[in-house]
Amino acid sequence: MDLGIIGKARSGKTSLFNAVTRGTAQVGAYSSGAEPNVGVVKVPDPRVDALSEVFHPKKTTYAEVRWVDYPVAGFGADGPGRGFVGELVKMDALVHVVRAFEDASVPHPDGGSVDPHRDIEALDLELTFVDLALIERRLQRIETEMRTMKASDRGAMEAHRALLQRMQAHLESGQGLRSMTFSPDEEKELRAYQFITSLPVLLVINVGEDDVSRIAEIEAEYTARYASSGVAVTVLCAKIEAELAQMDPEEAGVFRADLGLAADSPRDRAIVAAYELLGVHSFLTAGDDEVRAWTVRKGASAPEAAGKIHSDLEKGFIRAEVASWEDFVATKGSNAELKKSGRLRTEGKQYVVRDGDVMNILFNL
Repeated sequence: MDLGIIGKARSGKTSLFNAVTRGTAQVGAYSSGAEPNVGVVKVPDPRVDALSEVFHPKKTTYAEVRWVDYPVAGFGADGPGRGFVGELVKMDALVHVVRAFEDASVPHPDGGSVDPHRDIEALDLELTFVDLALIERRLQRIETEMRTMKASDRGAMEAHRALLQRMQAHLESGQGLRSMTFSPDEEKELRAYQFITSLPVLLVINVGEDDVSRIAEIEAEYTARYASSGVAVTVLCAKIEAELAQMDPEEAGVFRADLGLAADSPRDRAIVAAYELLGVHSFLTAGDDEVRAWTVRKGASAPEAAGKIHSDLEKGFIRAEVASWEDFVATKGSNAELKKSGRLRTEGKQYVVRDGDVMNILFNL
Protein backbone atom coordinates (compact mmCIF):
# COMPACT_ATOMS: atom_id res chain seq x y z
CA MET A 1 0.00 0.00 0.00
CA ASP A 2 1.40 3.38 -1.04
CA LEU A 3 0.41 6.53 0.88
CA GLY A 4 1.47 9.92 -0.48
CA ILE A 5 1.94 12.75 2.04
CA ILE A 6 1.04 16.19 0.68
CA GLY A 7 0.36 19.61 2.16
CA LYS A 8 1.54 23.20 2.30
CA ALA A 9 5.06 24.16 3.36
CA ARG A 10 5.57 24.16 7.14
CA SER A 11 2.43 22.16 7.75
CA GLY A 12 4.37 19.38 9.52
CA LYS A 13 4.56 16.91 6.62
CA THR A 14 8.09 15.83 7.40
CA SER A 15 7.40 15.57 11.14
CA LEU A 16 4.49 13.26 10.35
CA PHE A 17 6.72 11.24 8.02
CA ASN A 18 9.30 10.85 10.78
CA ALA A 19 6.59 9.85 13.26
CA VAL A 20 4.99 7.15 11.10
CA THR A 21 8.25 5.69 9.78
CA ARG A 22 9.92 5.70 13.21
CA GLY A 23 13.24 6.71 11.72
CA THR A 24 13.35 4.10 8.95
CA ALA A 25 14.03 6.94 6.52
CA GLN A 26 14.67 9.88 8.83
CA VAL A 27 14.93 13.34 7.30
CA GLY A 28 15.29 16.84 8.70
CA ALA A 29 12.37 19.17 9.31
CA TYR A 30 11.17 21.26 6.37
CA SER A 31 13.13 19.16 3.89
CA SER A 32 13.06 21.00 0.56
CA GLY A 33 14.74 18.44 -1.67
CA ALA A 34 13.43 17.81 -5.15
CA GLU A 35 13.02 14.08 -4.49
CA PRO A 36 10.39 12.66 -2.13
CA ASN A 37 11.33 11.04 1.17
CA VAL A 38 10.35 7.36 1.20
CA GLY A 39 9.94 5.01 4.16
CA VAL A 40 8.57 1.45 4.21
CA VAL A 41 6.77 0.36 7.39
CA LYS A 42 5.60 -3.12 8.33
CA VAL A 43 1.93 -3.28 9.33
CA PRO A 44 1.65 -4.54 12.92
CA ASP A 45 -0.51 -7.69 12.96
CA PRO A 46 -0.97 -9.77 16.13
CA ARG A 47 -2.39 -12.60 14.00
CA VAL A 48 0.91 -12.94 12.16
CA ASP A 49 2.72 -12.89 15.51
CA ALA A 50 0.46 -15.61 16.93
CA LEU A 51 0.84 -17.88 13.89
CA SER A 52 4.60 -17.41 13.94
CA GLU A 53 4.63 -18.58 17.55
CA VAL A 54 2.87 -21.75 16.40
CA PHE A 55 4.87 -22.56 13.24
CA HIS A 56 8.29 -21.02 14.05
CA PRO A 57 8.71 -20.36 10.31
CA LYS A 58 11.95 -19.63 8.52
CA LYS A 59 10.45 -16.31 7.49
CA THR A 60 7.72 -14.01 8.84
CA THR A 61 6.37 -11.39 6.44
CA TYR A 62 4.03 -8.58 7.39
CA ALA A 63 2.01 -6.43 5.02
CA GLU A 64 3.83 -3.19 4.23
CA VAL A 65 2.93 0.46 3.82
CA ARG A 66 5.17 2.72 1.77
CA TRP A 67 5.03 6.32 2.96
CA VAL A 68 6.07 8.93 0.40
CA ASP A 69 6.62 12.50 1.63
CA TYR A 70 6.36 14.66 -1.49
CA PRO A 71 8.27 17.96 -1.71
CA VAL A 72 6.21 21.12 -1.53
CA ALA A 73 8.05 22.22 -4.68
CA GLY A 74 5.72 19.91 -6.60
CA PHE A 75 3.02 22.54 -6.23
CA GLY A 76 4.05 25.44 -8.44
CA ALA A 77 2.50 28.87 -8.87
CA ASP A 78 -0.01 27.39 -11.32
CA GLY A 79 -0.81 24.37 -9.15
CA PRO A 80 0.77 20.91 -9.22
CA GLY A 81 2.89 20.21 -12.28
CA ARG A 82 1.94 17.41 -14.65
CA GLY A 83 4.96 15.29 -13.70
CA PHE A 84 4.14 15.69 -10.01
CA VAL A 85 0.51 14.71 -10.62
CA GLY A 86 1.77 11.66 -12.51
CA GLU A 87 3.56 10.57 -9.35
CA LEU A 88 0.66 11.32 -7.01
CA VAL A 89 -1.86 9.26 -8.98
CA LYS A 90 0.32 6.18 -8.47
CA MET A 91 -0.54 6.31 -4.77
CA ASP A 92 -3.32 4.24 -3.23
CA ALA A 93 -4.37 7.19 -1.06
CA LEU A 94 -3.24 10.72 -0.23
CA VAL A 95 -2.42 11.94 3.28
CA HIS A 96 -3.09 15.69 3.43
CA VAL A 97 -1.31 17.30 6.38
CA VAL A 98 -3.02 20.52 7.47
CA ARG A 99 -1.41 23.08 9.75
CA ALA A 100 -3.54 23.98 12.76
CA PHE A 101 -0.83 25.24 15.12
CA GLU A 102 0.59 28.69 15.89
CA ASP A 103 4.37 29.00 16.16
CA ALA A 104 6.14 32.34 15.70
CA SER A 105 9.40 30.52 14.98
CA VAL A 106 7.75 28.73 12.06
CA PRO A 107 5.95 31.45 10.09
CA HIS A 108 3.17 30.50 7.71
CA PRO A 109 4.58 30.34 4.16
CA ASP A 110 1.91 32.75 2.87
CA GLY A 111 2.82 35.29 5.52
CA GLY A 112 -0.71 35.25 6.85
CA SER A 113 -2.54 33.71 9.74
CA VAL A 114 -3.01 29.99 10.31
CA ASP A 115 -6.31 28.91 8.79
CA PRO A 116 -6.75 25.13 8.40
CA HIS A 117 -10.10 25.37 6.62
CA ARG A 118 -8.68 27.78 4.04
CA ASP A 119 -5.70 25.50 3.42
CA ILE A 120 -7.90 22.39 3.02
CA GLU A 121 -10.13 24.14 0.52
CA ALA A 122 -7.17 25.66 -1.38
CA LEU A 123 -5.44 22.32 -1.95
CA ASP A 124 -8.74 20.60 -2.81
CA LEU A 125 -9.33 23.31 -5.40
CA GLU A 126 -5.86 22.86 -6.93
CA LEU A 127 -6.41 19.12 -7.33
CA THR A 128 -9.92 19.69 -8.69
CA PHE A 129 -8.52 21.99 -11.38
CA VAL A 130 -6.12 19.22 -12.43
CA ASP A 131 -9.01 16.81 -13.11
CA LEU A 132 -11.15 19.50 -14.74
CA ALA A 133 -8.31 20.33 -17.12
CA LEU A 134 -7.92 16.64 -18.00
CA ILE A 135 -11.63 16.30 -18.72
CA GLU A 136 -11.70 19.51 -20.76
CA ARG A 137 -8.81 18.33 -22.95
CA ARG A 138 -10.52 14.98 -23.54
CA LEU A 139 -13.87 16.61 -24.37
CA GLN A 140 -12.16 18.83 -26.92
CA ARG A 141 -10.58 15.79 -28.58
CA ILE A 142 -13.93 13.99 -28.62
CA GLU A 143 -15.58 16.93 -30.37
CA THR A 144 -12.81 16.93 -32.99
CA GLU A 145 -13.02 13.17 -33.54
CA MET A 146 -16.81 13.16 -33.82
CA ARG A 147 -16.78 15.67 -36.67
CA THR A 148 -15.27 13.06 -38.96
CA MET A 149 -17.40 10.14 -37.75
CA LYS A 150 -20.56 8.82 -39.32
CA ALA A 151 -23.68 9.46 -37.28
CA SER A 152 -24.20 5.71 -36.93
CA ASP A 153 -20.77 5.32 -35.30
CA ARG A 154 -21.15 8.07 -32.70
CA GLY A 155 -23.14 6.18 -30.06
CA ALA A 156 -20.28 4.98 -27.88
CA MET A 157 -18.44 8.28 -28.21
CA GLU A 158 -21.53 10.27 -27.23
CA ALA A 159 -22.07 8.07 -24.19
CA HIS A 160 -18.46 8.59 -23.14
CA ARG A 161 -18.83 12.34 -23.61
CA ALA A 162 -21.95 12.32 -21.41
CA LEU A 163 -20.03 10.45 -18.70
CA LEU A 164 -17.20 12.99 -18.74
CA GLN A 165 -19.68 15.86 -18.67
CA ARG A 166 -21.37 14.33 -15.62
CA MET A 167 -17.98 14.11 -13.92
CA GLN A 168 -17.20 17.68 -14.94
CA ALA A 169 -20.41 18.95 -13.33
CA HIS A 170 -19.65 16.98 -10.16
CA LEU A 171 -16.19 18.56 -9.89
CA GLU A 172 -17.55 22.04 -10.59
CA SER A 173 -19.98 21.57 -7.70
CA GLY A 174 -16.96 21.32 -5.38
CA GLN A 175 -16.88 17.55 -4.91
CA GLY A 176 -14.08 15.13 -5.71
CA LEU A 177 -14.60 12.19 -8.05
CA ARG A 178 -14.05 9.84 -5.09
CA SER A 179 -17.64 10.59 -4.04
CA MET A 180 -19.14 9.58 -7.40
CA THR A 181 -20.65 6.18 -8.12
CA PHE A 182 -19.89 4.47 -11.43
CA SER A 183 -21.25 1.35 -13.04
CA PRO A 184 -18.81 -1.51 -13.79
CA ASP A 185 -18.84 -0.54 -17.48
CA GLU A 186 -18.11 3.10 -16.64
CA GLU A 187 -15.25 2.08 -14.35
CA LYS A 188 -13.80 0.07 -17.22
CA GLU A 189 -14.06 3.12 -19.52
CA LEU A 190 -12.23 5.31 -17.03
CA ARG A 191 -9.27 3.00 -16.40
CA ALA A 192 -7.20 4.77 -19.03
CA TYR A 193 -7.45 8.05 -17.11
CA GLN A 194 -5.58 9.16 -14.00
CA PHE A 195 -7.94 11.32 -11.96
CA ILE A 196 -6.34 12.60 -8.80
CA THR A 197 -9.58 13.47 -6.95
CA SER A 198 -10.66 9.84 -7.24
CA LEU A 199 -7.99 8.91 -4.68
CA PRO A 200 -9.13 8.48 -1.05
CA VAL A 201 -7.80 11.16 1.33
CA LEU A 202 -6.77 11.02 4.97
CA LEU A 203 -6.86 14.53 6.42
CA VAL A 204 -4.27 14.88 9.19
CA ILE A 205 -4.96 17.98 11.27
CA ASN A 206 -1.64 18.92 12.85
CA VAL A 207 -2.26 20.78 16.11
CA GLY A 208 0.17 22.48 18.48
CA GLU A 209 1.32 21.24 21.87
CA ASP A 210 -1.18 23.54 23.64
CA ASP A 211 -4.07 21.72 21.94
CA VAL A 212 -3.04 18.16 22.77
CA SER A 213 -5.63 17.95 25.56
CA ARG A 214 -8.36 18.89 23.04
CA ILE A 215 -7.48 16.38 20.31
CA ALA A 216 -10.72 14.38 20.67
CA GLU A 217 -12.82 17.55 20.55
CA ILE A 218 -10.97 18.92 17.52
CA GLU A 219 -11.20 15.57 15.71
CA ALA A 220 -14.97 15.47 16.24
CA GLU A 221 -15.27 19.00 14.80
CA TYR A 222 -13.25 18.26 11.66
CA THR A 223 -14.81 14.85 11.17
CA ALA A 224 -18.29 16.37 11.20
CA ARG A 225 -17.25 18.90 8.56
CA TYR A 226 -15.03 16.88 6.22
CA ALA A 227 -15.42 13.12 6.69
CA SER A 228 -17.34 11.55 3.83
CA SER A 229 -17.09 8.74 1.31
CA GLY A 230 -13.38 8.48 0.57
CA VAL A 231 -12.30 11.06 3.19
CA ALA A 232 -11.26 10.29 6.78
CA VAL A 233 -9.92 12.62 9.48
CA THR A 234 -7.39 12.24 12.27
CA VAL A 235 -5.86 14.85 14.59
CA LEU A 236 -2.40 14.77 16.17
CA CYS A 237 0.59 16.87 17.16
CA ALA A 238 3.22 15.78 14.64
CA LYS A 239 6.04 17.48 16.55
CA ILE A 240 5.37 15.46 19.71
CA GLU A 241 4.69 12.26 17.76
CA ALA A 242 8.01 12.58 15.89
CA GLU A 243 9.82 12.95 19.22
CA LEU A 244 8.01 9.97 20.74
CA ALA A 245 8.88 7.87 17.70
CA GLN A 246 12.57 8.17 18.62
CA MET A 247 12.04 6.77 22.11
CA ASP A 248 12.01 3.21 23.32
CA PRO A 249 8.40 1.99 22.82
CA GLU A 250 7.89 1.34 26.54
CA GLU A 251 9.22 4.76 27.48
CA ALA A 252 7.13 6.39 24.75
CA GLY A 253 4.04 4.64 26.13
CA VAL A 254 4.63 6.22 29.54
CA PHE A 255 4.99 9.67 27.98
CA ARG A 256 1.86 9.13 25.88
CA ALA A 257 -0.11 8.33 29.04
CA ASP A 258 1.32 11.37 30.87
CA LEU A 259 0.35 13.63 27.97
CA GLY A 260 -3.13 12.11 27.71
CA LEU A 261 -2.47 10.84 24.17
CA ALA A 262 -4.14 7.77 22.67
CA ALA A 263 -2.22 4.57 23.41
CA ASP A 264 -2.00 3.63 19.72
CA SER A 265 0.54 5.50 17.64
CA PRO A 266 -0.36 7.79 14.71
CA ARG A 267 1.22 5.20 12.42
CA ASP A 268 -1.20 2.53 13.59
CA ARG A 269 -4.22 4.87 13.45
CA ALA A 270 -3.29 6.03 9.97
CA ILE A 271 -2.93 2.44 8.73
CA VAL A 272 -6.34 1.49 10.13
CA ALA A 273 -7.88 4.57 8.50
CA ALA A 274 -6.16 3.80 5.18
CA TYR A 275 -7.39 0.19 5.20
CA GLU A 276 -10.95 1.44 5.78
CA LEU A 277 -10.67 4.12 3.09
CA LEU A 278 -9.36 1.64 0.54
CA GLY A 279 -11.77 -1.11 1.53
CA VAL A 280 -9.08 -3.73 2.08
CA HIS A 281 -8.21 -6.33 4.70
CA SER A 282 -5.76 -9.20 5.12
CA PHE A 283 -5.79 -12.94 4.70
CA LEU A 284 -2.90 -15.13 5.81
CA THR A 285 -0.80 -18.06 4.69
CA ALA A 286 1.02 -20.14 7.30
CA GLY A 287 3.52 -22.97 7.34
CA ASP A 288 7.01 -23.98 8.37
CA ASP A 289 8.59 -21.95 5.55
CA GLU A 290 6.70 -18.70 5.99
CA VAL A 291 3.87 -16.97 7.81
CA ARG A 292 2.63 -14.05 5.75
CA ALA A 293 -0.12 -11.42 5.60
CA TRP A 294 -1.58 -10.54 2.19
CA THR A 295 -3.67 -7.43 1.53
CA VAL A 296 -6.79 -7.92 -0.61
CA ARG A 297 -9.91 -5.89 -1.26
CA LYS A 298 -12.97 -6.64 0.82
CA GLY A 299 -15.32 -8.83 -1.21
CA ALA A 300 -12.48 -10.52 -3.10
CA SER A 301 -13.05 -14.11 -4.24
CA ALA A 302 -10.74 -16.98 -3.35
CA PRO A 303 -9.15 -17.02 -6.86
CA GLU A 304 -8.53 -13.26 -6.66
CA ALA A 305 -6.82 -13.71 -3.30
CA ALA A 306 -4.79 -16.58 -4.76
CA GLY A 307 -3.64 -14.20 -7.49
CA LYS A 308 -2.12 -11.95 -4.83
CA ILE A 309 0.24 -14.79 -3.98
CA HIS A 310 1.04 -15.68 -7.60
CA SER A 311 -0.78 -15.26 -10.90
CA ASP A 312 -0.43 -19.01 -11.59
CA LEU A 313 -2.48 -19.78 -8.46
CA GLU A 314 -5.35 -17.70 -9.79
CA LYS A 315 -5.17 -19.16 -13.31
CA GLY A 316 -5.08 -22.76 -12.11
CA PHE A 317 -7.26 -22.35 -9.01
CA ILE A 318 -9.12 -25.53 -8.01
CA ARG A 319 -10.14 -24.91 -4.42
CA ALA A 320 -8.91 -23.44 -1.14
CA GLU A 321 -8.56 -24.99 2.28
CA VAL A 322 -9.62 -22.33 4.77
CA ALA A 323 -9.72 -21.90 8.55
CA SER A 324 -9.70 -18.87 10.82
CA TRP A 325 -6.38 -17.80 12.29
CA GLU A 326 -7.83 -18.34 15.80
CA ASP A 327 -8.57 -22.00 14.98
CA PHE A 328 -5.07 -22.49 13.59
CA VAL A 329 -3.61 -21.13 16.82
CA ALA A 330 -5.99 -23.16 19.00
CA THR A 331 -5.03 -26.42 17.25
CA LYS A 332 -1.33 -25.48 17.11
CA GLY A 333 -1.44 -25.55 13.32
CA SER A 334 -2.64 -29.15 13.05
CA ASN A 335 -4.53 -29.75 9.80
CA ALA A 336 -5.60 -33.16 11.11
CA GLU A 337 -7.15 -31.62 14.22
CA LEU A 338 -8.82 -28.88 12.17
CA LYS A 339 -10.34 -31.46 9.81
CA LYS A 340 -11.42 -33.71 12.68
CA SER A 341 -13.23 -30.84 14.40
CA GLY A 342 -14.76 -29.58 11.13
CA ARG A 343 -12.96 -26.24 11.31
CA LEU A 344 -10.98 -26.67 8.08
CA ARG A 345 -13.32 -25.88 5.20
CA THR A 346 -12.97 -26.55 1.48
CA GLU A 347 -14.07 -23.50 -0.52
CA GLY A 348 -14.51 -23.01 -4.26
CA LYS A 349 -14.21 -20.15 -6.73
CA GLN A 350 -17.22 -18.24 -5.39
CA TYR A 351 -15.93 -18.04 -1.82
CA VAL A 352 -15.53 -14.48 -0.50
CA VAL A 353 -12.37 -14.16 1.57
CA ARG A 354 -12.78 -12.99 5.16
CA ASP A 355 -10.42 -10.89 7.24
CA GLY A 356 -8.06 -13.24 9.11
CA ASP A 357 -8.66 -16.32 6.96
CA VAL A 358 -5.70 -18.70 6.74
CA MET A 359 -5.71 -20.14 3.24
CA ASN A 360 -3.97 -22.99 1.44
CA ILE A 361 -4.52 -22.79 -2.33
CA LEU A 362 -4.83 -25.96 -4.42
CA PHE A 363 -4.24 -25.40 -8.13
CA ASN A 364 -3.31 -27.11 -11.39
CA LEU A 365 -1.89 -25.66 -14.60
